[in-house]
Amino acid sequence: MALVSFLIPCIAISTDIAYSCQNTDDFVGASSPGDIVIGGLFAVHNEMLHPEEHPIKPVIQNCASFEIQVFLQTLAMIHAIEMINNSTLLSGVTLGYEIYDTCAEVTRAMASALRFLSKFNSSKDIVEFKCNYSDYIPRIKAVIGASYSEVSMAVSRLLALQLIPQVSPASSAEILSDKIRFPSFLRTIPSDFYQTRAMARLICESEWNWIGVIATDDDNGRFALESFGVQAMANNVCIAFKEMLPAYLSDNTFNTKVDQAIEKIVKETRVNVIVVFMRQFHVLKLFNKAIEKNVNKIWIASDNWSAAVKISTIPSIKQLGTVVGFGFKSGNISTFHDFLRTLHEKPTENNKFLHEYITLLSVCAHLEYHDFQMCISNQSQENLTQNAENKHQIWRDDFLIANTEPGFIYSTILAVHAIAHAIKGQCKDRNCKDPSAFTPWELLEELKKVTVLDDDKEIRFDSKGDMNTNYDVLLWKEIDGHMEITTMAEYNTETGHFVFEDEEKRKEFLDLKKVQSTCSQHCRPGQMKKVTESPHTCCYECVYCPENHYSNQTDIDYCYQCTNKTYWAPMNSTTCYKKTIHFLNWTDWFAIFLLLLSAFGIVLILAISVIFTKNLNTPVVKASGGLTVCYIILFSHFLIFLSTSFFMGEPTEFKCKTRQALFGVSFALCVSCILIKSLKILVAFSFDPKLQNFLKCVYKPIPIVVTCTGIQVIICTFWLIFRTPFVNQNFSIPRAIILECNEGSIVAFGIMLGYIAALAFICFIFAFKGRKLPENYNEAKFITFGMLIYFIAWIVFIPVYATTFGKYLPAVEIIVVLISNYGILCCTFLPKCYIIIYKQETNTKSAFLKMIYTYSSKSASSVAVSQISLDSKSSSSRATISDSCKFEKTSANGNCHFQVPGQRLIIGKVLPKSTARMLSRKRLSSI
Repeated sequence: MALVSFLIPCIAISTDIAYSCQNTDDFVGASSPGDIVIGGLFAVHNEMLHPEEHPIKPVIQNCASFEIQVFLQTLAMIHAIEMINNSTLLSGVTLGYEIYDTCAEVTRAMASALRFLSKFNSSKDIVEFKCNYSDYIPRIKAVIGASYSEVSMAVSRLLALQLIPQVSPASSAEILSDKIRFPSFLRTIPSDFYQTRAMARLICESEWNWIGVIATDDDNGRFALESFGVQAMANNVCIAFKEMLPAYLSDNTFNTKVDQAIEKIVKETRVNVIVVFMRQFHVLKLFNKAIEKNVNKIWIASDNWSAAVKISTIPSIKQLGTVVGFGFKSGNISTFHDFLRTLHEKPTENNKFLHEYITLLSVCAHLEYHDFQMCISNQSQENLTQNAENKHQIWRDDFLIANTEPGFIYSTILAVHAIAHAIKGQCKDRNCKDPSAFTPWELLEELKKVTVLDDDKEIRFDSKGDMNTNYDVLLWKEIDGHMEITTMAEYNTETGHFVFEDEEKRKEFLDLKKVQSTCSQHCRPGQMKKVTESPHTCCYECVYCPENHYSNQTDIDYCYQCTNKTYWAPMNSTTCYKKTIHFLNWTDWFAIFLLLLSAFGIVLILAISVIFTKNLNTPVVKASGGLTVCYIILFSHFLIFLSTSFFMGEPTEFKCKTRQALFGVSFALCVSCILIKSLKILVAFSFDPKLQNFLKCVYKPIPIVVTCTGIQVIICTFWLIFRTPFVNQNFSIPRAIILECNEGSIVAFGIMLGYIAALAFICFIFAFKGRKLPENYNEAKFITFGMLIYFIAWIVFIPVYATTFGKYLPAVEIIVVLISNYGILCCTFLPKCYIIIYKQETNTKSAFLKMIYTYSSKSASSVAVSQISLDSKSSSSRATISDSCKFEKTSANGNCHFQVPGQRLIIGKVLPKSTARMLSRKRLSSI
């Protein structure tokens, strides 16, 4: 049974069986006369024997290894010609044929082509050399064939000399579409471009990317491999290895190369899909060896062997795995099956192929189906001769039908019909019974325009001479213990998609994905490929997508970056997430705490206002500058507390522009009013006449307040006009967007704060000068403390503000504003409120007079010691003081003003008590 593995259809015969070529007529395999003769080139035998004697002589050698499938193609050509002759298509014009066996060899095919070129009716088959073959009438008008692309390339170049049309039903090499090199070549099948694209598509949809390729080392194999390589690259499929087998079985290295290919397949454990571009007898050898090595893979078959019954019936073929192939789309060939059933009635005199088949069949047909190949292989010439007489008794038409490859049969019939329709076009106005009625090149032009019907669909040759019919996707499937070749899908060459008859077929297609054939594991969503040192792009490592990148597909080359800054993604993410918008929200616990502090400050202001209003006429309120000044200061404090609310909530353009301007102007107003108070205290208690005169000139309350506040208003106005604050999205935090107010100009912001600081510093200096006021009324001391708190708060603010980011950045400024505002408010008003509420006995005019009297006595004595003239008389000094001390009491906004003459008025060593009392009244009235 070992020899059964060579398969039934591949009927090989020994060297003795082949017919030797004694003359040119012996060279013809099958022939029939006709008005118009069509040539045929088919590889009925797959091996041409080579002589062993030396030197080698130029003799056409015999052939061996009878090919049932190609023999059936010759019968299809004969059947199609007989059908046309029996029809009215050519109106009485008959077609003849001459079919030659190429033996799959270019040399033998060229010999046949030379006979095609010989002049019609020439007795010696002479090929004339001419410069112009336009009027030349060769032996035949067109050629059908050859079976293999390598043979067609050689023959087509020779036939192109006379532009004899060559229509091939099997040669699919993509290079044959080049009409510059092969101007007279046409075919009734698509080129390998579509087949290799379909293969790559199948591999891609099955999620395979790491495959092997085995091809024959001839033109057809090399061109198919090159075309497939391009298509594979376009579909991100990598070829792990390429093995080339010798084109001829007679090659001494053939078996060694097959062994090497099998070893490579076994070694590459990750490769589970093998694409095979080989002839059938090559595949037989390869598969027999693969079965021995227990190789189990998915085999993708080219059109050469995808429907080969002799391969599908190899014993133990199912051990090889799954075979998926691409075959040419077939049509209705039922009439051909009828022809085969009556084939035993046909004469064999002019058909040596049929005679040889019957001779072989007569010896082995009595055996079971799987023993048929063994029988053929063991026959000798003597056995065949002895059994030749029994040919009619042992005929088996089921064997031929079973070995029919529908795609090749149909494309052969289609080629004959295309030529017949072209002849019909040429014979409209000509007498085609005359072989010289038209030339082959005229028939070629007509052939290019021919339209034939394919299942009620019109098809024609395209500009490249191809008929782009669809492919059948074939699946080898075991049914009832036998391997059957079934159609799984149809590949549409125009759309590039697979079409399924039903869901069961689709499921069979999808089940192919269960087999893994990848160099690396699939990268899951959230990962991307990282190229390794391998030269193949299909070999990679899977790494996680970095932050702010994502992948939502498998085996993606790179991660996508989140579209804009408003989205983010963690590491190993399959999608982007919208960033959380952060700002100091009203509901935030810290914001609520700050709001409570601001609210408490406002309540405190209201309480102070009530206290001061109820005690309007008390010395403490009057000494504070009167109710108007106090209200202005308290109102500015209210605005400062109010401005903190603009730092909270979602930032808007209005809030950003308002908050700093409101705070800056309000604080400037507050500090300028306090500055006036500090200046007034210096005026009241200064004993330096020069300084007092200067201070009296400077002391203009309303202009000072308006000017100081107005400057701040101008600063803020220019800021808002030229570099206005705006809402900014801060992306410094990876997963959040910080909505914040960009101040527009840090310089303008600094100038605004610097101006307030300058006013505060001047106020601090004036208050510091008056820090030694009476203990019961030491407002300057508290103003000094308030300004110190302001300076400390804002000095600390600068580094904290510069190093803080996030949604709590506005809270930093709010805290500083609250600290400085509370500091000034408390230091300015709380001591007075304490006196008003708890020290009411000191809040009287007499108490203030007594306090100022004591302070004035000490101060006047101190001044007198430094200013006295020892030669002056005490009476003179008292008179001078009495006369010079003139009080002028004016009331403006609740303020009392006094005038004290120059220091020359005080000239005694010790002032009398009456003078001290008078000075006390002046200070009280001034304060």
